Amino acid sequence: MSWTVEFYEDASGRSPVQEFLGSLTKKQRAKVMRNMGLLEKFGVHLGMPYARQLTGYSKLWELRVDAGTNDHRVFYFAFTGRRFVMLHAIRKQTRKTPSQDLRTAMARMNEYLSRKEDE
Repeated sequence: MSWTVEFYEDASGRSPVQEFLGSLTKKQRAKVMRNMGLLEKFGVHLGMPYARQLTGYSKLWELRVDAGTNDHRVFYFAFTGRRFVMLHAIRKQTRKTPSQDLRTAMARMNEYLSRKEDE
């Protein structure tokens, strides 16, 4: 049974990850979408080098897209109903992921979970 990729939307309906994807070249976007397809197919068993759980963030994972000098990361979490919610995406420019980007992903995850509780 496959998983589904869902894109986080803020209260106004804006999807930061889809906006990020729209800013990429066609080739870069294709690589990210290919890895999302692998995530849908293999789910939580995908693993390295495509996906990994982030140390110190129990629910947060990163989808890794390595393309030489154009590495990208999409932060996501697994949600009920075999869904992955894509929260935040960056072009990886340093070895260490900036803590501000991790805080952004966590804040979006918490907001998403809070909204789902209210439904």
